[in-house]
Amino acid sequence: MNFADQYRSELLRALDLIDTENVARAIEWFDEARAAGRTIFVCGNGGSASTASHFVCDVVKGASYQRDRRFKIMALTDSLPTLTAYSNDVGYDCVFAEQLKNFAQPDDLVMCISGSGNSPNVVCAMEYANSIGCKTIALTGRDGGKLGRWRSSTSMSPCRTWAGSRMRTW
Repeated sequence: MNFADQYRSELLRALDLIDTENVARAIEWFDEARAAGRTIFVCGNGGSASTASHFVCDVVKGASYQRDRRFKIMALTDSLPTLTAYSNDVGYDCVFAEQLKNFAQPDDLVMCISGSGNSPNVVCAMEYANSIGCKTIALTGRDGGKLGRWRSSTSMSPCRTWAGSRMRTW
């Protein structure tokens, strides 16, 4: 089997393994957050940071433009000065949690994205969000890693390959 066929096969297998009940719950939480005027925070590390930013862009424009009820959503990955200041002066592990300390309130929604589920800065954000009573969603690959233990709800796919885990949910 060539690479393209193998990739397609792995992707289809991953899609079949997605727990649609968790996806439905996540959609409900997004709707509830919008209705209540709660803020949604999204973060990820590496390629997942780009996924977080892209997701927020799609929601801000695609799901809010010309609508009376809009999502209040923010990518914690998008303030480069904030990320580099914390990374340089404090440590990279806290770059998202420290931002949540400034903005997050109980019952807000925090979605963390990590292919492995083990990125320390994303795990720290999830831990902090849970500690103040936020609802939390983890989008991960493989077995969910550390994020899988900290989330209120999760959508994950047990893909073994990096390419498969990158395509896991979208």
